[in-house]
Amino acid sequence: MNFSPQISAGRLPRSKDVILLGDLCNQIKPGDEIEVTGVYTNNYDTSLNTSQGFPVFATVIMANHILKKDNANAIKALTDEDIKAIVALSKDERIAERIVASIAPSIYGHEDIKRAIALSLFGGEAKNPGQKHKVRGDINVLACGDPGTAKSQFLKYVEKIAPRAIFTTGQGASAVGLTAYVQKSPVTREWTLEAGALVLADKGVCLIDEFDKMNESDRTSIHEAMEQQSISISKAGIVTSLQARCAIIAAANPIGGRYDPSLTFAENVDLTEPILSRFDVLCVVRDTVDPVVDDHLARFVVASHMKHHPSAAGGPGEAITLPDSGTGLAGVEQIPQEMLRKYLVYSREKVHPKLHQMDKDKVAKMYSELRRESMATGSIPITVRHIESMIRMAEAHARMHIREYVTDDDVNMAIRVMLESFIDTQKFSVMRTMKKNFARYLSFKKDNNELLIFLLRQLLHEQTAYLRSRYGSVDHEPATVTEKELLDRARQINIHNLQPFFESAIFRSNNYIHDAQRKVIMQTV
Repeated sequence: MNFSPQISAGRLPRSKDVILLGDLCNQIKPGDEIEVTGVYTNNYDTSLNTSQGFPVFATVIMANHILKKDNANAIKALTDEDIKAIVALSKDERIAERIVASIAPSIYGHEDIKRAIALSLFGGEAKNPGQKHKVRGDINVLACGDPGTAKSQFLKYVEKIAPRAIFTTGQGASAVGLTAYVQKSPVTREWTLEAGALVLADKGVCLIDEFDKMNESDRTSIHEAMEQQSISISKAGIVTSLQARCAIIAAANPIGGRYDPSLTFAENVDLTEPILSRFDVLCVVRDTVDPVVDDHLARFVVASHMKHHPSAAGGPGEAITLPDSGTGLAGVEQIPQEMLRKYLVYSREKVHPKLHQMDKDKVAKMYSELRRESMATGSIPITVRHIESMIRMAEAHARMHIREYVTDDDVNMAIRVMLESFIDTQKFSVMRTMKKNFARYLSFKKDNNELLIFLLRQLLHEQTAYLRSRYGSVDHEPATVTEKELLDRARQINIHNLQPFFESAIFRSNNYIHDAQRKVIMQTV
């Protein structure tokens, strides 16, 4: 069977029967990408002769050798230089930020989605307590937001970078197409089992676009696959269970097309609570108007089109050097895509982080606080699954650093991602109070300058809204913020010196100007 990248334009995928004998039997399963060495021969079939009325010979390949293109063989293909480069990369303190910056480099911003995708690609460690039931190690991600915010582009990128990925859309996927279906073999006339998308993506990633467009009956069929990671079948006398150990990354649009910040996540998306609780990370993408960010985005898109034109002098491999301003990824050196793929394969196969000394009190306290906030706000329900999600994300973060044990840094980053996911799904009215309540967790691994930029944006936004409501038009003098106002806000997060911030690259790249004589800060567009 051809895969879509190998097919020339205007052609459909073609398939050819391969006969495996002896020790080759049961070596491969549905969804494996393989290379077959064999003899192309004919197979005399009397059933074809009777139906056609003259001799017809079906052609088959008698397999002699099979090479699986999976992670284990990809590891064998790594040279000593590759492994040295991977180990040297893992010694970098900012390797996690570099990996996140290297995810979908042609997409501007969206640091939270890039971090969630990176954690999902590396994945946690599956467990089987007492050999009784399995606890999944894969991290499921749901991105929801306004149209035109590159959700589908992220999924297409993951399809290219992940060692094993199956892409499907909600509109074109049914329950049997996602799980498994039974059909009659044309030769033997017996019922046979055919694998669906989740089974084909076993030990890989299943990407589902337009997740909200699926029928409710079809969506309930993947409940078992998302938590137990198996699919039970009982059709046409076939009773069995298939493995579906895959991470699910889905994209959905809100009800009515645009995300309404005055409503909770559950009210914005046409998805039930059982399916929402099965996603480890929920990413909300809002298309907000910000003149400076819009200006940077437009420049980034134009430069990206110029550099990646087929006849451009720099060639397609040249990296985009525009700063990703306004996020913590500004100035972070990216990893080449081929190296990132090797790093991903190596860490998934070779690194199995253990939970050695985890701060149980911190996780317990955080969980109880989240439960209380969830009950008070009536937003997405916080369940025991979210504790498991935190552990999985801590293991994935340790895997990024190629560490054998999960450290406090990994747990803190997992808590931060979990909280950002939870707070982003709140109503706008309760979001600010929550950010203040959980500030000590959210500021982990965030640069002081990044936190100050956020505070400065908030102050300027409040000042602009005040001027607009007072004067009634946009053509008033530009909004300014005094040093004292910013310093008062900064002291709440234990920052007392603003001078390094005024001299930083992130301050200049966001078009802010500091007037030392008047002791005010303003923004030029």
